[in-house]
Amino acid sequence: MTQSAAAQKPPATPRRLDPEDAQHALAEVQERLRRQQLVADLVHRQEEGDSKASLVEDLVHRQHEAELKTLLDGLHPADIAFILESLPKDERQAIWKLVSPEHDADVLLEVEDWVRESLIEAMDRQDLVAATESMDADELADLAPDLPPDVVAEVQKGLTEEERAQLLEAMGYPEDSVGAIMDFEMVRVREDVTLEVVLRYLRRLHELPDHTDQIFVVDRQDKLQGILPLSKLLVSEPETEVRGVMNSDFLTLNPLDSDADAAGAFERYDLVSAPVMDDQGRLIGRVTIADVVDVMREDSQEQALSRAGLQEEDIFAPVSTALRNRAPWLLFNLCTAATASFVASQFEGTVSQIVILAFLMSIVAGIGGNSGNQTMTLIIRALAMGRITGRNLWQLVKRELFVTLMVGLCGSLVAALFAWAISHSLSIALVMMAAMICNMLVGASVGVLVPMVRARFGKDPAMGSSVLLTFATDSLGFFIFLGLATIFLL
Repeated sequence: MTQSAAAQKPPATPRRLDPEDAQHALAEVQERLRRQQLVADLVHRQEEGDSKASLVEDLVHRQHEAELKTLLDGLHPADIAFILESLPKDERQAIWKLVSPEHDADVLLEVEDWVRESLIEAMDRQDLVAATESMDADELADLAPDLPPDVVAEVQKGLTEEERAQLLEAMGYPEDSVGAIMDFEMVRVREDVTLEVVLRYLRRLHELPDHTDQIFVVDRQDKLQGILPLSKLLVSEPETEVRGVMNSDFLTLNPLDSDADAAGAFERYDLVSAPVMDDQGRLIGRVTIADVVDVMREDSQEQALSRAGLQEEDIFAPVSTALRNRAPWLLFNLCTAATASFVASQFEGTVSQIVILAFLMSIVAGIGGNSGNQTMTLIIRALAMGRITGRNLWQLVKRELFVTLMVGLCGSLVAALFAWAISHSLSIALVMMAAMICNMLVGASVGVLVPMVRARFGKDPAMGSSVLLTFATDSLGFFIFLGLATIFLL
């Protein structure tokens, strides 16, 4: 852009991006929807056939829609996605119709999968084609599983041969692989040109691809030779050839690598982008920090849900859907709780003679569960980071048991003093102390074994882990405490 053209262009209005902006916008949208519903209810109370009341309702409805549309047009697509995710399905569909068509593609890419399905259902074929035909091949590949096949076929017709090949390639990789998240927009140069030529080439581009921090140096077969950081390009002499300043030591990814492994590499080496090479050494794409942040966020959400035995669901989904998602692990939890109660019932005679035990045994079970949960959280995180190997596993187990033993000794002293204070019995205090130490060790053992065994068999180590831990610490906690009481107190 020339200096005169830049001077004629009005200055852009700066806009501060703040998560609270989306929350304020959500509150405003909900308030306007509430007012709109209030007006509709008042009109319906009027006599049927009252044309004047119907006219008032129509005018107020249009005014509210215009205000909502103005509000939505001023929001970032990510904020619009947040609002849509936070509304019940009928209100979500009403707001989605007011979103400007130019934001449709960006919003569809921003929303969670469970919301995207309902939005796509509300769009007709023509709107879907219009929203997706401007997407890049990697973005279209992300949406393709949720799109009707005829829409995907129609959009493919408008792609170039190269874009069509990229789309098919991206759709062919597993969901949790690097190939599924890589994009194809990147800058490539040859190693035998000067930096001045590279700068002239960059100036001819309309804009650089997002998160471009380095230029990839390739040969005529697209085999990666090195990388040229933009920082080095800007400070080096223009007459210098690319081969003289490029870095030959760089990290590369394979399209079949796990996206979690790629996220770990970005975190470890503070990367902004990384090249993706096939088995022949050809540059086929790149992964950026934006893709990695999405992977980290999704993994974090999945892990939090998995620990409770849940899968991702629409928070406003029908009751039947929620039941299918939640009932299996809740029923399993009911069985484990029944087992713990059965264990306790076998010591009815002990509890009936020493009633105070009924009040103390819940402490033993609860502390064991909390201790095991700490250990389990550390193990699941270490597994996710790839820090646990066959060589350090036993060392890790011994460390966790030792730490739990030390914490248990300190905590059990406090528990023993409490038991002595309310029972005035040294024997009950000692039984309480021994049972708590034993159950904390049980919790630590289960906290290590459950994630490790599930990971060993290729399962999500977090799935249902809390339920299994509670089962172990409750059942064995009751058994240990009441068993010791039966042996030493009766």
